[in-house]
Amino acid sequence: MNQDKGYLIGEFSKKTGISIRTLHYYDDIGLLTPQKAPHSGHRIYDQHDILTIQKIVSFKFLGYSLDEIIKLLKETKFNSALNDTLQLQKQAFEEKQAYIKSSLKTINRVMTTIAEEKEVDSDILLSLIHSIQTENEQRHWLEQFVSEEAITKLYDRDEQEMESLDKRFIQFSKEVKRLTGTPVEHPEVQRLIDEHMKLNLAFVGEENIADFSGVLEAEEEILAKMEQMPPSPFTAEEEEWLQQAMAYYMLHSS
Repeated sequence: MNQDKGYLIGEFSKKTGISIRTLHYYDDIGLLTPQKAPHSGHRIYDQHDILTIQKIVSFKFLGYSLDEIIKLLKETKFNSALNDTLQLQKQAFEEKQAYIKSSLKTINRVMTTIAEEKEVDSDILLSLIHSIQTENEQRHWLEQFVSEEAITKLYDRDEQEMESLDKRFIQFSKEVKRLTGTPVEHPEVQRLIDEHMKLNLAFVGEENIADFSGVLEAEEEILAKMEQMPPSPFTAEEEEWLQQAMAYYMLHSS
C-alpha cells in the first residue's frame, strides 16, 4: 500500500518487526489502535503509529507492563512522578539481576559437582542446590547472632573453595547413607564423624566458635527458623542414626 495512505498490517509488521499476532493484541487492549478501512475493515497504520510503536518498545525495555504503558502513552510531558516509577523498575531489574547471578552460580557449582562425582543421589543434590540458592537468606539470618567478621569468613570464599566444600558435603552425605545401620561405635563410623566435626570446625573457624554457639542457644522460635534452612538430604532413619553417632562421638571424644 502507498505510504501516504498508510500500511496494511502485514506491511506494518515487516516495517516495525512486531508480529501480526502482537499487533492484533495491542489493538484489542487499546494500546495501539489503527484506523480501519471503511469498506473492508482492514487495519491501516500510519507514521504516527510507527512513533507509537517506538514508544511502546522503549517503555517495555524499561520494564513497564502493557497496562502501565497505556497510561504513559497518554502523557505529553513527564516529571518527577516518572522518576518514582523508574526507581521501582530499577529495583525490579536489580532483583532480577541478583536472581540470575544466584542461578548461574548454582548451575556452575552443580555442573562441577556432577562432572566430578559422575552420579549423585537426588536428595543430596537437591539439598545442595537449595543450600546454594538460600545462602543470602542464611547469611542475613545469622547476622542476628554472629559477628560480621565471622559471617564474612563463612560466606565470602572464592568459587574454587566453595566447590571443594560442596564436594566434601556430597562425600559425607554418601558415607552417611552407606553406613546407616552400622553400630555407632564402629571405628569407620566414628572416623567419619571425626572428619565431619573437624571439617565443620575448619569451616567456621576456631576463633568464631563462641559466636556460633550463640545460635544454638537461641529461643525456640529461632530454632524453628533454623529448621527451615537447607533441607536435610537424609531420611528420618538416617538422621536418627547420624544424631546417635554424633552423640557417641561427643561422649567419647573428650
